[in-house]
Amino acid sequence: MHATVLYAPRDVRYEDVAAPTILQPTDAVVSLPATCICGSDLWPYRGANAITGPTPMGHEYCGVVEEVGRDVKAIRPGQFVIGSFFASDNTCPHCRAGYQTSCQRRALVAGAQAPRLRVPLADGTLVATRDPPSDDLIPDLLALSDVMGTGWFAAEAANVTDGGTVVVVGDGAVGLLGVLSAKQMGAERIIAMSRHDSRQKLAREFGATDIVAERGDEGIQRIKELTRGVGADSVLECVGTPESMQQAIQATRPGGSIGYVGVPHGVMLDWADLFFRHVRLLGGPAPVRQYLPQLIELVFSGAINPGKVFDLVLPLDHVAEGYRAMDERRAIKTLLRP
Repeated sequence: MHATVLYAPRDVRYEDVAAPTILQPTDAVVSLPATCICGSDLWPYRGANAITGPTPMGHEYCGVVEEVGRDVKAIRPGQFVIGSFFASDNTCPHCRAGYQTSCQRRALVAGAQAPRLRVPLADGTLVATRDPPSDDLIPDLLALSDVMGTGWFAAEAANVTDGGTVVVVGDGAVGLLGVLSAKQMGAERIIAMSRHDSRQKLAREFGATDIVAERGDEGIQRIKELTRGVGADSVLECVGTPESMQQAIQATRPGGSIGYVGVPHGVMLDWADLFFRHVRLLGGPAPVRQYLPQLIELVFSGAINPGKVFDLVLPLDHVAEGYRAMDERRAIKTLLRP
Protein backbone atom coordinates (compact mmCIF):
# COMPACT_ATOMS: atom_id res chain seq x y z
CA MET A 1 0.00 0.00 0.00
CA HIS A 2 0.97 3.68 -0.07
CA ALA A 3 1.57 5.70 3.12
CA THR A 4 3.04 9.00 4.27
CA VAL A 5 6.76 9.12 5.04
CA LEU A 6 8.80 12.12 6.20
CA TYR A 7 12.38 12.03 4.89
CA ALA A 8 13.64 15.45 5.98
CA PRO A 9 12.21 18.84 6.94
CA ARG A 10 9.45 19.66 4.42
CA ASP A 11 10.14 16.47 2.48
CA VAL A 12 6.86 14.56 2.79
CA ARG A 13 6.26 11.68 0.39
CA TYR A 14 3.29 9.42 -0.23
CA GLU A 15 4.98 6.22 -1.33
CA ASP A 16 4.76 2.46 -1.49
CA VAL A 17 5.39 0.71 1.83
CA ALA A 18 4.75 -2.74 3.26
CA ALA A 19 1.14 -3.22 4.28
CA PRO A 20 0.58 -3.61 8.03
CA THR A 21 0.26 -7.13 9.37
CA ILE A 22 -0.15 -8.80 12.75
CA LEU A 23 3.31 -8.85 14.36
CA GLN A 24 2.34 -9.57 17.96
CA PRO A 25 -0.60 -11.67 19.20
CA THR A 26 -2.04 -8.54 20.88
CA ASP A 27 -2.12 -6.51 17.62
CA ALA A 28 -5.02 -5.42 15.43
CA VAL A 29 -5.03 -4.15 11.86
CA VAL A 30 -7.54 -1.34 11.23
CA SER A 31 -8.84 0.00 7.92
CA LEU A 32 -9.00 3.81 8.04
CA PRO A 33 -11.85 5.66 6.25
CA ALA A 34 -10.11 8.96 7.03
CA THR A 35 -6.93 10.20 8.66
CA CYS A 36 -5.41 13.60 9.35
CA ILE A 37 -2.41 15.77 10.13
CA CYS A 38 -1.71 16.87 13.71
CA GLY A 39 -0.18 20.16 14.77
CA SER A 40 2.54 18.15 16.52
CA ASP A 41 3.46 16.64 13.14
CA LEU A 42 4.64 20.12 12.16
CA TRP A 43 7.53 20.00 14.66
CA PRO A 44 9.52 17.39 12.67
CA TYR A 45 8.15 18.79 9.40
CA ARG A 46 9.72 22.15 10.25
CA GLY A 47 12.95 20.58 11.51
CA ALA A 48 12.38 21.36 15.20
CA ASN A 49 12.56 17.61 15.93
CA ALA A 50 15.45 15.69 14.39
CA ILE A 51 14.69 13.17 11.62
CA THR A 52 17.20 10.32 11.61
CA GLY A 53 15.70 8.46 8.65
CA PRO A 54 12.47 7.90 6.71
CA THR A 55 9.71 8.23 9.32
CA PRO A 56 6.11 6.93 8.97
CA MET A 57 3.75 9.77 9.85
CA GLY A 58 0.37 10.01 11.53
CA HIS A 59 -0.96 8.99 14.94
CA GLU A 60 -4.68 9.86 14.81
CA TYR A 61 -7.05 7.15 13.67
CA CYS A 62 -10.43 5.49 13.71
CA GLY A 63 -11.84 2.79 11.50
CA VAL A 64 -12.95 -0.79 11.01
CA VAL A 65 -11.03 -3.73 12.47
CA GLU A 66 -9.82 -6.05 9.70
CA GLU A 67 -7.80 -8.59 11.66
CA VAL A 68 -6.73 -9.32 15.25
CA GLY A 69 -4.00 -11.36 16.88
CA ARG A 70 -4.75 -14.61 18.67
CA ASP A 71 -4.57 -13.02 22.15
CA VAL A 72 -7.05 -10.20 21.40
CA LYS A 73 -10.32 -10.95 23.21
CA ALA A 74 -12.40 -7.77 23.47
CA ILE A 75 -11.90 -6.35 19.96
CA ARG A 76 -13.35 -8.19 16.95
CA PRO A 77 -13.09 -7.84 13.18
CA GLY A 78 -15.87 -5.67 11.80
CA GLN A 79 -16.08 -3.33 14.79
CA PHE A 80 -15.64 0.41 14.32
CA VAL A 81 -12.95 1.54 16.77
CA ILE A 82 -11.08 4.60 17.96
CA GLY A 83 -7.72 4.56 19.71
CA SER A 84 -5.08 6.80 21.25
CA PHE A 85 -1.69 7.83 19.88
CA PHE A 86 -0.07 5.73 22.60
CA ALA A 87 -1.00 2.07 22.82
CA SER A 88 -1.64 0.86 26.36
CA ASP A 89 -2.68 -2.34 28.08
CA ASN A 90 -5.24 -0.42 30.19
CA THR A 91 -4.49 -2.72 33.14
CA CYS A 92 -1.16 -1.56 34.64
CA PRO A 93 -1.15 0.67 37.75
CA HIS A 94 -0.69 3.85 35.71
CA CYS A 95 -3.55 2.93 33.37
CA ARG A 96 -5.84 2.17 36.28
CA ALA A 97 -5.00 5.61 37.68
CA GLY A 98 -6.15 7.13 34.38
CA TYR A 99 -2.76 7.84 32.79
CA GLN A 100 -2.67 5.37 29.93
CA THR A 101 -0.05 7.42 28.07
CA SER A 102 2.32 6.42 30.90
CA CYS A 103 1.40 2.75 30.61
CA GLN A 104 4.22 0.43 31.64
CA ARG A 105 3.89 -1.24 28.23
CA ARG A 106 3.10 1.85 26.19
CA ALA A 107 4.04 2.00 22.52
CA LEU A 108 3.73 4.93 20.15
CA VAL A 109 1.21 4.34 17.38
CA ALA A 110 2.71 5.62 14.12
CA GLY A 111 1.95 5.40 10.43
CA ALA A 112 -1.73 6.41 10.52
CA GLN A 113 -1.52 8.70 7.47
CA ALA A 114 -2.29 5.65 5.37
CA PRO A 115 -5.27 3.47 4.39
CA ARG A 116 -4.51 0.86 7.07
CA LEU A 117 -2.74 0.74 10.42
CA ARG A 118 -1.34 -1.81 12.87
CA VAL A 119 -2.37 -1.03 16.45
CA PRO A 120 -0.45 -2.71 19.30
CA LEU A 121 -2.15 -3.79 22.55
CA ALA A 122 -5.52 -3.70 20.81
CA ASP A 123 -7.68 -4.74 23.75
CA GLY A 124 -6.37 -1.94 25.94
CA THR A 125 -5.97 0.72 23.27
CA LEU A 126 -9.08 0.51 21.10
CA VAL A 127 -12.64 1.45 22.07
CA ALA A 128 -15.46 0.14 19.89
CA THR A 129 -18.57 2.16 19.15
CA ARG A 130 -21.91 0.49 19.84
CA ASP A 131 -23.02 0.99 16.22
CA PRO A 132 -21.20 1.77 12.99
CA PRO A 133 -21.18 5.55 12.55
CA SER A 134 -22.62 7.40 9.59
CA ASP A 135 -20.05 8.96 7.28
CA ASP A 136 -20.79 12.46 8.55
CA LEU A 137 -19.66 11.44 12.06
CA ILE A 138 -16.24 10.17 10.92
CA PRO A 139 -14.48 13.56 11.32
CA ASP A 140 -15.91 13.99 14.83
CA LEU A 141 -14.79 10.51 15.88
CA LEU A 142 -11.37 10.93 14.28
CA ALA A 143 -10.85 14.12 16.31
CA LEU A 144 -11.35 12.12 19.52
CA SER A 145 -8.19 10.07 18.94
CA ASP A 146 -5.99 13.04 19.82
CA VAL A 147 -7.00 16.69 19.59
CA MET A 148 -10.38 16.47 21.34
CA GLY A 149 -9.01 14.15 24.02
CA THR A 150 -6.01 16.44 24.44
CA GLY A 151 -8.18 19.54 24.73
CA TRP A 152 -10.31 17.70 27.30
CA PHE A 153 -7.24 16.72 29.32
CA ALA A 154 -5.98 20.32 29.21
CA ALA A 155 -9.28 21.50 30.68
CA GLU A 156 -9.35 18.76 33.31
CA ALA A 157 -5.70 19.34 34.26
CA ALA A 158 -6.43 23.06 34.59
CA ASN A 159 -9.25 22.20 37.01
CA VAL A 160 -11.99 23.85 34.94
CA THR A 161 -15.08 24.01 37.11
CA ASP A 162 -18.67 25.11 36.77
CA GLY A 163 -18.83 28.90 36.73
CA GLY A 164 -15.07 29.38 36.42
CA THR A 165 -13.01 31.73 34.27
CA VAL A 166 -10.76 30.09 31.68
CA VAL A 167 -8.02 31.35 29.37
CA VAL A 168 -6.97 29.24 26.38
CA VAL A 169 -3.49 29.94 24.98
CA GLY A 170 -3.25 28.64 21.42
CA ASP A 171 -5.80 28.66 18.61
CA GLY A 172 -4.84 25.46 16.84
CA ALA A 173 -7.11 22.42 16.88
CA VAL A 174 -6.19 21.50 20.46
CA GLY A 175 -6.75 25.03 21.76
CA LEU A 176 -10.08 25.32 19.97
CA LEU A 177 -11.22 21.98 21.36
CA GLY A 178 -9.95 23.10 24.76
CA VAL A 179 -12.52 25.90 24.43
CA LEU A 180 -15.19 23.31 23.61
CA SER A 181 -14.09 21.16 26.56
CA ALA A 182 -14.18 24.09 28.99
CA LYS A 183 -17.69 24.90 27.78
CA GLN A 184 -18.79 21.31 28.37
CA MET A 185 -17.33 21.46 31.88
CA GLY A 186 -19.43 24.49 32.74
CA ALA A 187 -16.98 27.40 32.54
CA GLU A 188 -18.83 30.71 32.66
CA ARG A 189 -16.17 32.81 30.95
CA ILE A 190 -13.78 31.47 28.32
CA ILE A 191 -11.13 33.82 26.94
CA ALA A 192 -9.52 32.54 23.73
CA MET A 193 -6.21 34.03 22.67
CA SER A 194 -6.26 34.20 18.86
CA ARG A 195 -5.20 36.54 16.08
CA HIS A 196 -6.88 34.75 13.18
CA ASP A 197 -10.44 35.57 12.09
CA SER A 198 -11.45 32.03 11.09
CA ARG A 199 -10.14 30.59 14.35
CA GLN A 200 -11.75 33.31 16.40
CA LYS A 201 -15.08 32.51 14.73
CA LEU A 202 -14.79 28.80 15.55
CA ALA A 203 -13.69 29.60 19.11
CA ARG A 204 -16.87 31.66 19.52
CA GLU A 205 -18.93 28.81 18.10
CA PHE A 206 -17.34 26.39 20.57
CA GLY A 207 -18.11 28.63 23.55
CA ALA A 208 -15.54 31.43 23.85
CA THR A 209 -17.02 34.53 25.46
CA ASP A 210 -14.02 36.80 24.78
CA ILE A 211 -11.19 36.99 22.27
CA VAL A 212 -7.75 38.44 23.05
CA ALA A 213 -5.63 39.09 19.97
CA GLU A 214 -2.74 40.75 21.81
CA ARG A 215 0.41 38.87 22.81
CA GLY A 216 3.15 39.33 25.41
CA ASP A 217 2.70 42.04 28.02
CA GLU A 218 -0.19 43.56 26.07
CA GLY A 219 -1.99 40.21 26.07
CA ILE A 220 -1.53 39.78 29.81
CA GLN A 221 -2.71 43.32 30.43
CA ARG A 222 -5.85 42.65 28.38
CA ILE A 223 -6.59 39.49 30.35
CA LYS A 224 -6.13 41.36 33.63
CA GLU A 225 -8.57 44.02 32.39
CA LEU A 226 -11.14 41.36 31.50
CA THR A 227 -10.78 39.67 34.91
CA ARG A 228 -10.72 42.87 37.01
CA GLY A 229 -7.03 42.43 37.77
CA VAL A 230 -7.41 38.90 39.16
CA GLY A 231 -6.44 36.53 36.34
CA ALA A 232 -8.02 33.27 35.30
CA ASP A 233 -9.00 30.33 37.51
CA SER A 234 -7.85 27.90 34.81
CA VAL A 235 -5.45 28.30 31.89
CA LEU A 236 -5.01 25.82 29.04
CA GLU A 237 -1.54 25.99 27.45
CA CYS A 238 -1.86 24.39 24.02
CA VAL A 239 1.28 25.47 22.15
CA GLY A 240 4.51 24.43 23.90
CA THR A 241 6.80 27.43 23.34
CA PRO A 242 8.54 29.56 26.00
CA GLU A 243 6.31 32.50 25.05
CA SER A 244 3.06 30.54 25.34
CA MET A 245 4.02 29.07 28.71
CA GLN A 246 4.90 32.50 30.09
CA GLN A 247 1.60 33.80 28.75
CA ALA A 248 -0.19 30.99 30.58
CA ILE A 249 1.65 31.48 33.87
CA GLN A 250 1.09 35.22 33.97
CA ALA A 251 -2.60 34.86 33.05
CA THR A 252 -3.29 32.56 36.03
CA ARG A 253 -4.56 33.93 39.32
CA PRO A 254 -2.91 32.91 42.62
CA GLY A 255 -4.25 29.47 43.44
CA GLY A 256 -5.22 28.88 39.82
CA SER A 257 -4.24 25.93 37.64
CA ILE A 258 -2.53 25.45 34.29
CA GLY A 259 -3.13 22.42 32.10
CA TYR A 260 -0.26 22.23 29.63
CA VAL A 261 -0.52 19.94 26.64
CA GLY A 262 1.60 21.70 24.02
CA VAL A 263 4.71 19.57 23.45
CA PRO A 264 7.45 21.69 25.12
CA HIS A 265 10.17 23.10 22.88
CA GLY A 266 12.72 25.22 24.68
CA VAL A 267 10.52 25.89 27.71
CA MET A 268 12.43 26.82 30.89
CA LEU A 269 10.54 27.61 34.08
CA ASP A 270 11.42 30.12 36.77
CA TRP A 271 10.59 28.04 39.81
CA ALA A 272 11.05 30.92 42.25
CA ASP A 273 8.50 32.92 40.28
CA LEU A 274 6.08 29.97 40.37
CA PHE A 275 6.68 29.54 44.09
CA PHE A 276 5.38 33.00 44.87
CA ARG A 277 2.56 32.88 42.31
CA HIS A 278 0.83 29.85 43.90
CA VAL A 279 0.19 28.38 40.44
CA ARG A 280 -0.56 24.68 39.94
CA LEU A 281 0.83 22.87 36.89
CA LEU A 282 -0.33 19.56 35.42
CA GLY A 283 0.19 18.33 31.89
CA GLY A 284 1.86 15.88 29.57
CA PRO A 285 0.74 13.54 26.80
CA ALA A 286 -3.04 13.41 27.14
CA PRO A 287 -4.42 10.09 28.42
CA VAL A 288 -6.94 10.04 25.58
CA ARG A 289 -7.91 6.42 26.26
CA GLN A 290 -9.35 7.47 29.63
CA TYR A 291 -11.82 9.84 27.96
CA LEU A 292 -12.79 7.92 24.83
CA PRO A 293 -15.97 6.21 26.14
CA GLN A 294 -17.36 9.53 27.43
CA LEU A 295 -16.37 11.50 24.34
CA ILE A 296 -17.81 8.89 21.97
CA GLU A 297 -21.15 9.21 23.75
CA LEU A 298 -21.01 13.01 23.49
CA VAL A 299 -20.41 12.75 19.74
CA PHE A 300 -23.20 10.23 19.13
CA SER A 301 -25.62 12.29 21.22
CA GLY A 302 -24.79 15.43 19.24
CA ALA A 303 -23.53 17.30 22.31
CA ILE A 304 -20.14 18.02 20.71
CA ASN A 305 -18.94 18.32 17.12
CA PRO A 306 -15.13 18.42 17.30
CA GLY A 307 -14.76 17.55 13.63
CA LYS A 308 -15.39 21.21 12.81
CA VAL A 309 -11.67 21.82 13.34
CA PHE A 310 -11.08 20.10 9.99
CA ASP A 311 -11.26 23.04 7.60
CA LEU A 312 -9.35 21.43 4.73
CA VAL A 313 -10.19 18.05 3.16
CA LEU A 314 -7.78 16.46 0.70
CA PRO A 315 -7.20 13.07 -0.91
CA LEU A 316 -4.59 11.15 1.05
CA ASP A 317 -2.16 11.23 -1.87
CA HIS A 318 -2.19 15.06 -1.57
CA VAL A 319 -0.85 14.84 2.00
CA ALA A 320 2.16 17.06 1.23
CA GLU A 321 -0.20 19.94 0.39
CA GLY A 322 -2.00 19.32 3.70
CA TYR A 323 1.28 19.81 5.54
CA ARG A 324 2.06 22.98 3.60
CA ALA A 325 -1.38 24.42 4.31
CA MET A 326 -1.06 23.85 8.05
CA ASP A 327 2.54 25.05 8.14
CA GLU A 328 1.49 28.29 6.42
CA ARG A 329 -1.60 28.58 8.68
CA ARG A 330 -3.93 28.37 5.71
CA ALA A 331 -5.65 25.50 7.49
CA ILE A 332 -6.38 24.67 11.11
CA LYS A 333 -6.34 20.91 10.56
CA THR A 334 -6.28 18.78 7.42
CA LEU A 335 -8.55 15.75 6.95
CA LEU A 336 -7.25 13.14 4.52
CA ARG A 337 -9.44 10.65 2.68
CA PRO A 338 -7.89 7.51 1.11
